[in-house]
Amino acid sequence: MMPVDEPLVETLSPDAARAAIPALVAILDDCVAHGASVGFMAWNTPEDYRGFWSGVAGEVEAGRTILLAARLAGEIVGTAQLQLIGKPNQPHRAEVAKVLVHSRARRRGIGEALMQVVEAEARKARRDLLVLDSDEGGAARRLYNRLGWTEAGTIPRFALLPDGRFCGSTFFYKSLA
Repeated sequence: MMPVDEPLVETLSPDAARAAIPALVAILDDCVAHGASVGFMAWNTPEDYRGFWSGVAGEVEAGRTILLAARLAGEIVGTAQLQLIGKPNQPHRAEVAKVLVHSRARRRGIGEALMQVVEAEARKARRDLLVLDSDEGGAARRLYNRLGWTEAGTIPRFALLPDGRFCGSTFFYKSLA
C-alpha cells in the first residue's frame, strides 16, 4: 500500500508525456480491468493502450491537448486530459477526457486534484466552458456533481462497458466565466 500523502498534479510536456506512457498504460489497463467505460474493451491489450497514449503525446506536442499526471510518492497514479477545441466558432471551449485514477490510489483526493488543475489549465488557455461525459453509474459522476459541474442529461446505451454491457453516459458542463 502506498504511503498517505498529498497528490502532486503536473502538466506533462511532450517529452514527459512520452516518458510517462508505461505508467499511463498501467492506469488505463487497471481502469478497464475494473469495468470503467473509457473507450476500451476487456479484450484490448497493453499494446492498444500504448498506441492510444502515443497518440495523446502527439496531441500534446501539437498543442491540442494538455495532459496531466497525478503522483503519489513520486509514482504516476492518475491522469486527465484537457482537449482544446480548435473550431473557429468554439475558441472558448475545451473537453475534459480520460480522468483516470489507478484503483490502488482511489479515495485519496486524486480525482479532485486533477479536476482543480484541469480548471486552472483551462483558464490559462482562455477556455471558460468545459464539457465532459461519464458513465451514468460510475463514481466519477458523484465527483463531478460535488465539484459544481452541471448535468446536462444522460443518453442511455451510449457506450459499452468493458464486458460488453451497455451503459448510459451523463454529460456535464461547467462555466468558468
